[in-house]
Amino acid sequence: MQNQINLKMPPKLVAAARKYAHNYGYRNVQEVIYESVREKVFDRKEFDESFTEKEINLIDKLIESSLRKKQLVGEKELRAALGK
Repeated sequence: MQNQINLKMPPKLVAAARKYAHNYGYRNVQEVIYESVREKVFDRKEFDESFTEKEINLIDKLIESSLRKKQLVGEKELRAALGK
């Protein structure tokens, strides 16, 4: 189950995020925000020690490859592919 949040951002930041999303192959600003939060939370290792460095690198490579190929999937599809 996913939680939904509302986020207010200044117009210039929204415009920059939209441009970034377009230039780097994201489907929308939400994906940029999601990845940004994920990087802050997981790359700092302050909050979740359940992944090894090797697992985090593998996840990062999967995300980069998916973005490059514009073949993004949701958590449900990813879990099905991983058999979880």
